[in-house]
Amino acid sequence: MDLLSDPLMQRALLVALLVGLTAPVVGTYLVQRRMALLGDGIGHVALAGVAAGWLAGSAANLAQRDALALPGAVLFAIAAAITIERLREKGTSPADVAMAILFYGGIALGVLLIGLAGGTSSNLLGYLFGSISTVTWPDVWLSVGLSCLILAIGLGLRHALFAVTHDQDFAISSGLPVRILNLTVAVLAAVTITVAMRVVGVLLVSGLMILPVAIAQQVSRSFARTMALSMGIGAILCVTGLTITYFHDLQPGALIIVLGVAVFAVTSSVRGILTRRSNRASLEAIHE
Repeated sequence: MDLLSDPLMQRALLVALLVGLTAPVVGTYLVQRRMALLGDGIGHVALAGVAAGWLAGSAANLAQRDALALPGAVLFAIAAAITIERLREKGTSPADVAMAILFYGGIALGVLLIGLAGGTSSNLLGYLFGSISTVTWPDVWLSVGLSCLILAIGLGLRHALFAVTHDQDFAISSGLPVRILNLTVAVLAAVTITVAMRVVGVLLVSGLMILPVAIAQQVSRSFARTMALSMGIGAILCVTGLTITYFHDLQPGALIIVLGVAVFAVTSSVRGILTRRSNRASLEAIHE
């Protein structure tokens, strides 16, 4: 197939597959903690990190400037995630207020710094909505490394992280290092967002973390099964969306999210119909 022989698509498909697998892993923990919008706040700060990386390399050539973008995003995103977690832990500021501040402050700082670094509106749009066609092989290998780290921690510490996100009091009584595990979830979210933003952009990255989980929850109640199923759904959405854009001139990130919303709408409707039928059958059985 021409699709698989194209070097650009080879890189893009590999990164899309990695993002589709890793984003729902962290998304499962965020949904469990009822912090589904955390990705948006961190994503906006990650944009500021991209811009800071550009600014740091503004005296160098374009390739060097781009090479500093992802490391800058990782550092800023981790700092934002730790800040939110510490505020939530101390209770000095409601989590929604802290995230709102990150929403607006992060994106505003990112826009200003990108302008100072000599970036253009097209550069900005690429990070806001994704620009997977610009992924290079160094980006791919960095994404592979970060994705392996996310999967190793997210799956390897699944039982401990679930205990913390599901019932923190129980985790404390069990002797688990709750503070460290909470910070681990926050840092995993930050790293996941920086990996995924090249695929769907900082404005849509939270959707890629949450939508596969929301779809999986329609057919599974088990935490482990939900995570496994959401990983498969995320990978299928990313690869399918990217494949469609190879043949049609559409924005990959937006298409992936729209496909996810459509699948969620269908599964939610089918589940509602089946639930109503089951309830009706139960009532009929009672009256007989």
